[in-house]
Amino acid sequence: MQFRSTKSSGPLVSFKDAVLHCLPSDGGLYVPDQVIDIRQFFLHMDEKITYPELVATVAPTLLQGELNPFSASRVAESAFDFEPELIRLDDNLSILNLYKGPTGFFKDFGIAFLAAVMEELLKKSGQALILSAARGDTGVSMAHAFSKRKGICSVLVYPSGPIRGLDPATFVPNGGNIIPIQIKGTFDDCQRLIMETINDREFSGRYGVTCANAINPGRLLPQTFYYLYAFIKIKKYLSGDLVFSVPSGNFGNLIAGLYAWKFGMPVNGFIAAMNANNAFGDYIRGNPFVPRPLVNTNSPALDVSVPSNYERLASFYKEAPAVMRNMVYPASIGDDLTQWTIEHAWKKYKIHIDPHTAVALAAAEQVSAAHEWSGHVHTVVLATGHPAKEADLVRKATGQAIDIPESLQALQKKSDPIAVISPQLDAFEGAIASCF
Repeated sequence: MQFRSTKSSGPLVSFKDAVLHCLPSDGGLYVPDQVIDIRQFFLHMDEKITYPELVATVAPTLLQGELNPFSASRVAESAFDFEPELIRLDDNLSILNLYKGPTGFFKDFGIAFLAAVMEELLKKSGQALILSAARGDTGVSMAHAFSKRKGICSVLVYPSGPIRGLDPATFVPNGGNIIPIQIKGTFDDCQRLIMETINDREFSGRYGVTCANAINPGRLLPQTFYYLYAFIKIKKYLSGDLVFSVPSGNFGNLIAGLYAWKFGMPVNGFIAAMNANNAFGDYIRGNPFVPRPLVNTNSPALDVSVPSNYERLASFYKEAPAVMRNMVYPASIGDDLTQWTIEHAWKKYKIHIDPHTAVALAAAEQVSAAHEWSGHVHTVVLATGHPAKEADLVRKATGQAIDIPESLQALQKKSDPIAVISPQLDAFEGAIASCF
């Protein structure tokens, strides 16, 4: 598979180059240049297959010439000692739990694959410095995935406020490969500094700089795998259409689902489940994209006004506008309905869900009713976060206390950064350089 920029038709680059040099020089984002049909694999897989087995089977075909079956198996086994969990709630509804990873949210899957595949690609030669804008649990997920990876050093840049769950023994001054740096500014400052550092070609060339955030296709592409996994687990029970309801903030998960469809997964639609920010509702309906003021909600991971995957969605829309209009159903869910849905899920299905999953479940019910799907459509709701991460909100909605797993409790300990700096490029690059 080769990749191209969203802003031009060439030059094409390999997967390795797209991962290790994650931004095209024209300022676009990398997207797959061709469609590779992988139906021959997952249509014949049965529900007994494990997630690492699926990844090891599919990845060599998608990444022909860059991962052979042996290297793909090493990557899959190294990345995944966890896998998704599909639970059928009734004849028309399932939930795909994507919080089974080490830090309890869906990003563990993409980050784990990226870390493992980068180590494999760098095995013969080279080194990489991975920059990541971190907030919430993203930082600890990055640190967990990249810790002790050979040839890789991971820089976590985060805004004012604490970062939690990092082990100081993994920091570079202590012999590790993690560099946490705090910025006296906002998350937007962190993202800006990463872009400026990548575009400082002299510095990025010297240290082999790339990024582990969603702009890197090596993190986005593996998100297609759990859609395929869900299809394999549910296919023998399907008697009608299949739809996925996807919590959508930066829209990486939706793009990954659309890629899975392009690779041959039989699916009839996707629900773009947004909160009150409703960033792309009008755009998906065919109207121009107009950024809106940011609204703070009780599903904070979806509080995005300008999604970072806008370029990719626009590129997909340009290629297939009819698909976007006929396969993607936007829905906007407010805070009150989000909280009611958490309560509803407990009373009806005896499951606890976090508010982001509740947005997707409410959107699924809303769109199903509007299109009169009841009875002939099966919807898979993506559960993107462990309910214990929003334990107070879930307890308030359900009246039930949430058990916080020991692994997640350990992530609450505050960690001190290696440096606290102003949000300026020279200060950031200086802090990094001082660690080498």
